[in-house]
Order: sequence, then structure tokens, then C-alpha cells
Amino acid sequence: MVISIGELVGVGLTAVASRRHGERDAASAARAAGTALAMALVLGVIVAVGGVLALPAVFRLMEATGEVAELGREFLVVQLLGAVLIYGYFVVTAAFRSAGDTRTPFVLLGGSVLFNLVLDPIMILGWGPVPALGVYGAALATVLTRGLGFIVGIELLRRRGGIRLAFSRQVARTIARIGLPTMLTGVLFSMIYMLLVRYVGRFGTSAIAALGVGHKIEGISYMICIGFGLAAETLVGQNLGAGRPARARRAGWLTARIAALPAWALAAVFLLIPRTLVGVFTDDPAVVRDGSLYLRAAAVGQLAMAFETVLEGALTGAGYTLPTMIAVVGISALRIPLADIVSGPFGLVGIWWMLALTAIARAAAMTSLWQWGGWERARA
Repeated sequence: MVISIGELVGVGLTAVASRRHGERDAASAARAAGTALAMALVLGVIVAVGGVLALPAVFRLMEATGEVAELGREFLVVQLLGAVLIYGYFVVTAAFRSAGDTRTPFVLLGGSVLFNLVLDPIMILGWGPVPALGVYGAALATVLTRGLGFIVGIELLRRRGGIRLAFSRQVARTIARIGLPTMLTGVLFSMIYMLLVRYVGRFGTSAIAALGVGHKIEGISYMICIGFGLAAETLVGQNLGAGRPARARRAGWLTARIAALPAWALAAVFLLIPRTLVGVFTDDPAVVRDGSLYLRAAAVGQLAMAFETVLEGALTGAGYTLPTMIAVVGISALRIPLADIVSGPFGLVGIWWMLALTAIARAAAMTSLWQWGGWERARA
């Protein structure tokens, strides 16, 4: 949810700035980045204060008590207080991407990940003068590395003229109008997921663990599709800014088809060696069993994932986010009553297949919206 809220400025800026770059108005794109940065700083403070106050209610909703709730609180308080740095980093990456530069964000993220790999064990387990901080240390390492990426990125952006410290109410309203539906999509999707965990939990802790492991494995193909979705976001925005909607349409379809190839290859892997993949994370027989069933169902969902994720990114690049939100949230919300319905006669397997089929339904919705073409008239 914290990350999804930050999408308000990241997604909104990408759509606005990519249009300006398509119009060959780099100065306006830089001013839009400055406006987005100011919005990110204010939003980060609001999330930090509101999030810390809301934590008890969140844990009650998830029925988390005892040590789980205490460790969760240690982790999330740090993450919430570091939201300003995280949201600022979103602005930096969006400013680079909107100009067609995906290499610099990759280098920044790669450097952050490598630094985090070193800092995490030091702060979790302790080393030399650094005490063992456990879960608190894990959160602190993440925030510090993301903050370092933000500081380095903002300096690179400044040197290249990609940001100007200015604030425009009109641009801020446009960024909010485009980014708000995407933000709400992520927040509501997270809430739906938290409620879904309660139904999965009826089948024991092994089922919850299998869901977590399954999501991590499925995240490989998801992140590949997200990467292509970000490319489609920029391509569509720039081409619409250049007054070439037909080329934007072709870019969306082509990017989705390219992303489908690795997604389909991973679907085959999920079907062939699910137990081996789950076994990387655990040797618990119950988790391996439940996780394997999850991956077999998820493999079917991979066949449509590229079209869902990439075309959603393409629609976002056009600034066409409200219809996208309605479709994604509406279909995802059906998972709660469907989980209750299928868990009775079909058990945990029913929930796994319900997740895959609703993902396919979301892909069909994104494909229909893209084919319909109303996004070509969206303003950014």
C-alpha cells in the first residue's frame, strides 16, 4: 500500500513528462518533474504520519497479534518514516523514463540492490561496532539504500537538466488526476489481498506460506512484464505527444507480444518443475505440496500476464487510468466472494485456480480497453 500510494506521483509524472518530450518541450517536462518532486515530499510526510497512526487497525484487519504484530510494527514504522525518500526516488526514475532513458534508473536500482545486499546482513545480524538490529535493521537498510539512490539520482537529473525546482498547480492537478486512479488501484488491490489471506489461512499456515512463496516465484515473470509495461508507458506517451496515435497503438501491441515470450517460457517451467522451484525456499513437505499446486494454476495465468501488465502500462502512458482502475479493482474485488464460494467444494486448489482465472479476466479487460481506443483521446 505504501508503494502504491507513491505511484500517484510516479505514474502521473511519466504520463505528463513523456507527452512533453513527445512534443519536444524538454523544459516543460523538467518543470513537471519539479512539481512532482514537491508533491512527493508532501505525500511522504502525510503517509508517514497517517500510516504510523493506522498500523494498529491494519494489524487487526489481518488478525496479526503477538510477535508477528510486534515485528511488523518495527519494520513498517521505519518504512513509513522513509516514505519521503522512496517517493522522491519514484520521481527520479519517472523523470528519466519519460525521456526514454531506462538505463540510468536500472543502474541506480542495481547499485541500490547491491548496496542493500551488503548492508542488510550487517544491520540484521550485526558486525563490528554495528549492533544486531533484526527486522528493524532490515527496514533501515532498505530505506537507506533507496534514499541513497534518490540523492544520487536527483543530482544526475539536475546536471542533465531533467528537473527544474518549480511548482505548477495546473501540472500538479494533471499528475494527480492521472496518478490517483493508479494509486487507488494498488491500495485497493493490497486491501483485497489482505482479506484474501484470511480465506487462505483456513487451510493452515502451510497454505499462507505457499501463497507467499508462489508470489515470489511468480514475481519473476511479473517483473519482466512490468519492465516491458514501463517501456510501453513511455512509448505511448511520447507518440501521443508527437501526434502519432497509430504508432502508439502499434507500440502497445508489439511490446505486449514481446513480453509474452518470456512469460510463456516461465509458464512451461512452472508446469514442469513446480516442486523444485518451491523447494528453493523451503523443505517443508506441506508448503512444497501447496506451493506446487499454486504454481500449476499460476502457469495458466502467465499466458495472459503480458497482455494485462503491458497494456495496463500502455493505457497509463496515455493518461487513461480511471477506466483501468475500474476494471482491475472490480475484477480483483470478485476474488473475495469467489474465494468463499470455491474454497468449500474445491478447497485450497479452488482458490489457486480462481486467482489464475481472475488474472486472465483482467488481461481480457485491458485488451478490450486498448482495442477500443478511447485512450487515444485522453489528455495529459
